[in-house]
Amino acid sequence: MADDGTDVIEVRCTTPDRASALRLARLLVDERLAACVQVIPGVTSVYRWEDEVEQDDEYLILAKSTSQLFEPIRRRIVTEHPYDTPEVLAVAVTAGDVGYTRWLHGAVSPNEGAARSREAD
Repeated sequence: MADDGTDVIEVRCTTPDRASALRLARLLVDERLAACVQVIPGVTSVYRWEDEVEQDDEYLILAKSTSQLFEPIRRRIVTEHPYDTPEVLAVAVTAGDVGYTRWLHGAVSPNEGAARSREAD
């Protein structure tokens, strides 16, 4: 565990509606892949899809986790997401409050906690 937050990531993903956003948020937290997921309404996305410029109102989810859990988070989102090609972007956190990052590490996967304990030995 990096107490300075350098292994912490924020995974961003847009969804078409509140129900999809909340379902993904619950899955990630329930499965201990994310410590916290914020659901933000009122995002308008303008993007190119199949050579056409599209515009949609969406919800943005911001999942707080660790870089070690990005791949399981990515797989879970891709499997459960209603879009064919969902946005799944990890943004590295360069620093964080020690209290928050300790809480975050305690809230994610127990397997990650076990791996950290072995590294400390």
